[in-house]
Amino acid sequence: MGPVKTALSLIPSFRHSGSKIAYEELPSHDMSHASSPLDESPIMSDSWRKGMSTPRRRLGLLLRTSPRRLFIVTLAVFFTLVLIAGGSFRARRYYTQKAKTEERIPYHWELYPRLNGFYNGVRSLVPYSDWVPEQQAEPKAKIEIHKAPPMDPVTVDPYPDFSSNEYLKEHHPVQRCYVDDNEKYPAPDIFAYPGIPAGMTAPYWGSYESLGIAPDRCWERFGRFGPYGYSYNPSEGGLGLANKTAHAGAEKIQELFTKVDYRDVNWGKAQKTCFEKNKKRFEPEAETSDDVPKKVVKRSAYVLRTWTGYKYSDIQLLSLRAMINELSLKSGGEYDVHLLVHVKDDKIPIWASEEVYNQTLRENVPEEFWDITTLWSEQLMRLYYPGPFREEDNLENHSKSDIHGVYRSAHFALQWFAQQHQEYEFFWNWEMDIRYTGHYYEFHSGVSNWAAEQPRKFLWERGSRFWIPGVHGSWAKFSELVERETAERNEKPIWGPVDFPTSGLGRLSSPNETAPPTTMEEDDYQWGVGEDADLIVFDPLFDPSKTNWVFRNDVTGYNTSLETPPRRAAIITVARLSRRLLNTMHEETYRKHHTMFPEMWPPTVALHHGYKAVYAPHPVYFDRKWPLDVMDKIFNYPPAPHESPFGWGEHNMQGGSFYYNAGFSGALWRRWLGAKENGEGGKKMEESRSDRMCLRGMLYHPIKTESMEN
Repeated sequence: MGPVKTALSLIPSFRHSGSKIAYEELPSHDMSHASSPLDESPIMSDSWRKGMSTPRRRLGLLLRTSPRRLFIVTLAVFFTLVLIAGGSFRARRYYTQKAKTEERIPYHWELYPRLNGFYNGVRSLVPYSDWVPEQQAEPKAKIEIHKAPPMDPVTVDPYPDFSSNEYLKEHHPVQRCYVDDNEKYPAPDIFAYPGIPAGMTAPYWGSYESLGIAPDRCWERFGRFGPYGYSYNPSEGGLGLANKTAHAGAEKIQELFTKVDYRDVNWGKAQKTCFEKNKKRFEPEAETSDDVPKKVVKRSAYVLRTWTGYKYSDIQLLSLRAMINELSLKSGGEYDVHLLVHVKDDKIPIWASEEVYNQTLRENVPEEFWDITTLWSEQLMRLYYPGPFREEDNLENHSKSDIHGVYRSAHFALQWFAQQHQEYEFFWNWEMDIRYTGHYYEFHSGVSNWAAEQPRKFLWERGSRFWIPGVHGSWAKFSELVERETAERNEKPIWGPVDFPTSGLGRLSSPNETAPPTTMEEDDYQWGVGEDADLIVFDPLFDPSKTNWVFRNDVTGYNTSLETPPRRAAIITVARLSRRLLNTMHEETYRKHHTMFPEMWPPTVALHHGYKAVYAPHPVYFDRKWPLDVMDKIFNYPPAPHESPFGWGEHNMQGGSFYYNAGFSGALWRRWLGAKENGEGGKKMEESRSDRMCLRGMLYHPIKTESMEN
């Protein structure tokens, strides 16, 4: 009866509760299973399911049956069971063979050893000077785990010393800003540990030191998010997310901050009040009593791209509060954080009725963010950018979607927003699925300052590659390598605005100030030093024509009978754009009807008009131990266009911490939050090892789901 029992177990009606065996469901009878050999199986036929006799009546009929009839019935039952058993064997063999046929050959990087230093926690902290990266550690090296974190948390203050004589000589004083109207709660501090877990993994790309980010501290969830309500209860104005999590040493962090009651916070009002208090800092015409001109601080809009129907989870609220507090309030108003909300239903006339606008806003955005929200829709963009955008002027619409749709023209809304807010010098285009473990102001000011110091000579060429310090050494040596290889390849470096054939509506003229002051040969890496970047991106600025990136030819408004204009792109649309770059993008779209796919449009406009564009080499991690020479070859020297990491070679990014398809990113973020992931992590595992993860500042993308052990 073994085979018969196996066959019967495949039928849900015959499964025994409490069985330790996981059985597969039989395929259902629909078109999705049309190729299944079980589709014509009589096992679940109507006649079998709809027998008219009760069990007692069937037993009575059986007892009154003659021996000959009983023999026939028995024989029929026997052969039926044999058929069922045989069918189960064939089905199992079929699915086994199908699984083998469909089994994917692993990518080369999946065969590299897994890196686990990320998961070492706060009870394994060591001073930065004693840290040995996991990639360089001896095999099976043991780390010391303490009963409690061996060092105390510290306040992180990456801002200039606003009260120092040195600062006040050149700037207006900075007034303190508060979260609430009554000024009961000053903008809170956040906390980190002044060390790194032993055996922590090192990033493969980029550098903390170069960007001015402290490399010697790590962040865990109580210090990073506790002041924003993570670690105290809703009755106190918090979110109560830390009630069931590992918490070694957390009490010391809790003692460092006052619990802010976030239940009635209005972030729009808080930002506006902060700006009004510090208005003098941003006004060029402001006079001082001693007639010594003060430096004007440039302001930035930090624009978060969201949409109607977006679910603002409690975990998401922590990141939004962190952005507003650290970028705006703690800086004395240098940033304003905005939500730019896409109204997905084009039938809602948000531009025609204040009542409709406000109702849509209230139904889709948490109340604490109402006053920092701006709504837009694709229909509004059709009114604002009427075109025409003719199909014959498009090289290739690979996505087959509308030119005004957010998929192909997400930049339209940002251009429109910038036209309404010319008071800002810079606009950060930020996505809702990005997270950062470190301090937002430290990261953004560090990136901005680094970009301003970059000379323009070979800037585009440097920005097209991944800087791997383990291969290239310092940034200076990497820059020398790029210059040497550019000459060896006889490539013409970019120097000022680029020229290309055009017709029809023609081109906009480029600003005089983007024309090079000298020839490239005469320049000694001086042009551009101290100049704010017009575009800062977080992946390389590559030439899409040298790859098989699927959207490389989504170019609209240029004469398709002529040579396609030169282009550049940076995957993931997060970036900092200057006001003048956005104004030029707007003019190109409105007057010349030019546009391109979103990742390509800002870099290409910068290329055409000679604006300063920079790829910021932020630290990027990988989940496996790559051979450095292999990494350099694959990411910087793909042998063919289709092997580019921005084309079919994009699978190489899956194990990274930052890219559009970086699966490791979300898994690592959830583990850092304390959740279980792939059967690992969670409170019990953390407590049995070295407690909560403590990571250095890291950009994570994409984060599609978030969870905590609660």
